[in-house]
Amino acid sequence: MSKISKFFKGGGSASKGRGGPSPQEALARLRETEEMLSKKQEYLETRIERELAIARQHGTKNKRAALQALKRKKRYEKQLNQIDGTLSTIEFQREALENSHTNTEVLKNMGYAAQAMKKVHENMDLNKIDDLMQDITEQQDVAQEISDAISNRAAFGDEFDE
Repeated sequence: MSKISKFFKGGGSASKGRGGPSPQEALARLRETEEMLSKKQEYLETRIERELAIARQHGTKNKRAALQALKRKKRYEKQLNQIDGTLSTIEFQREALENSHTNTEVLKNMGYAAQAMKKVHENMDLNKIDDLMQDITEQQDVAQEISDAISNRAAFGDEFDE
């Protein structure tokens, strides 16, 4: 298989047979592409400045050279605009992929938490919990009655029945 067909068909990649690249692999590639395009942007910006300087240098003395420099500058500016649009699209895609990866991780962790809660509640019986809560309420009532009985003043002689 030729190198070009491997590139377009994804041959030889680490993700072959898994149904696509992992989010980390895709993010790494997107970042590499962003870096490459940023370097190309810088290169084009310096070329534009250079062509502008050449056009100024030739000015009215050599109109043909000045016009050629301005035409090259315009081509470089067009390429720069295309790269700006491509970078914007790549940044949007990278952010969307990062958000999707984050959402996937959050969902996975929520699943783990749900499993843990299920395991914790495995040994709990709702009827036993209801009985326990009734016992606690009864004991609180008894404690309150005892507290009330102790806190009332002993009125010796007031409550004698003749």
